[in-house]
Amino acid sequence: MLPIRGLYEVAIPVRQLQKAETFYRDVLGLEVGLRDDRRNWLFLRAGGLAGMVVLQERDAEFPSCHFAFTVSQSDLERAAILLRERGVSARGPISHDWIPGRSVYFEDPDGHELELFAPSV
Repeated sequence: MLPIRGLYEVAIPVRQLQKAETFYRDVLGLEVGLRDDRRNWLFLRAGGLAGMVVLQERDAEFPSCHFAFTVSQSDLERAAILLRERGVSARGPISHDWIPGRSVYFEDPDGHELELFAPSV
């Protein structure tokens, strides 16, 4: 077994890098780490040094992706309210007994399903 301790980076395709950047930076609060103009990619920090989201502009069609950000239980409901205040349709919080934790689900401008997950422990 490999000694994997977590997920550090996820790359997702986007149609318009500037539009996606505005959503991830201004709505979700991610910080710009590195802009790669040659490849038209943007690396955004998700939770300081904990991990990154890489936005990769593509002209071709691509399937939608799903990934989740970790938040604290105390921040989950406020995050759902903030998303709605910014015009983002959000579902939840929804409880998951099997994980355990609660989630809020929403989509980015490219139709990727995103999740805010708050573990119970």
